Amino acid sequence: MRDAPSLRADADALAAPLPPLMADAEHLASTMLLGDHGRRRSGMGEEFWQYRPAMPNDEARLIDWRRSARSDTHFIREKEWQAAQTILIWVDGAQSMEFASKGRQTKADRARTLAMAVAILLLRGGERVGLTGADVPPRRGEVQLLRLAAGLLSIGGGSTDYGAPEITGMLSKSRALFISDFMGPLEPLEAALTAAADRGVRGALLQILDPEEEAFPYDGRTVFESMGGRLQHETLQAGALRDRYLQRLAERKDRLAELARITGWQVDCHHTGESAQAALMWLFGALEKVR
Repeated sequence: MRDAPSLRADADALAAPLPPLMADAEHLASTMLLGDHGRRRSGMGEEFWQYRPAMPNDEARLIDWRRSARSDTHFIREKEWQAAQTILIWVDGAQSMEFASKGRQTKADRARTLAMAVAILLLRGGERVGLTGADVPPRRGEVQLLRLAAGLLSIGGGSTDYGAPEITGMLSKSRALFISDFMGPLEPLEAALTAAADRGVRGALLQILDPEEEAFPYDGRTVFESMGGRLQHETLQAGALRDRYLQRLAERKDRLAELARITGWQVDCHHTGESAQAALMWLFGALEKVR
């Protein structure tokens, strides 16, 4: 049986990354001031939407007598429909996401920070947010932030070079966010998007790349190796591969755009050398578009 000091030490080590992730995500989310998200439909809610003329079948209690007193017509005060929606987030935990060029944040760290920041905005807007899979089901409230942070920090160090989206627990008509470098085979992504579309799920794809993966600044003798060490290629003329690499990267982005178009999702590419704030603004806007 473990003693209390060793249990406390393990617990402290496990919880140590939580404050930095929360602090980074809170700081990023604070750049956007948001309230509850209206649905632009009349119904149950607290926010005023519009006045409309009363109809013969409207109940008298619904009439706004103060507004009606200024006209010969009776008016109904409609409120904007407020209803929480479900958003599930998948962050790629494969080894390729651990890549970072000198002085840069890893793709995995940027992905976790962005996922946490958008979760903060959505939860504080009244939505239900969770992670794909069964570990962190979608819920509302501030306590869910801690569950999400712990879940996101447990992602990573996978046994595979490239990840495949997880759609377990994805509810019909919900929304989803997939964050990855999408540098592996695209067939698993295509299967996941097709399955999501069949359930009426729409969402956003955010491809995260390191600036070196975009520019391919290599020349001369170079050994290319996957983060897991399973794939390796040595060349004496790395510069001669640049045009072919850039062409294939462009083709991959085109394919991502096509998959998004077919399934009704939004897609964008973000580089770790760029502002995380710009990526967060795009993410939130993209999820609003697919509501």
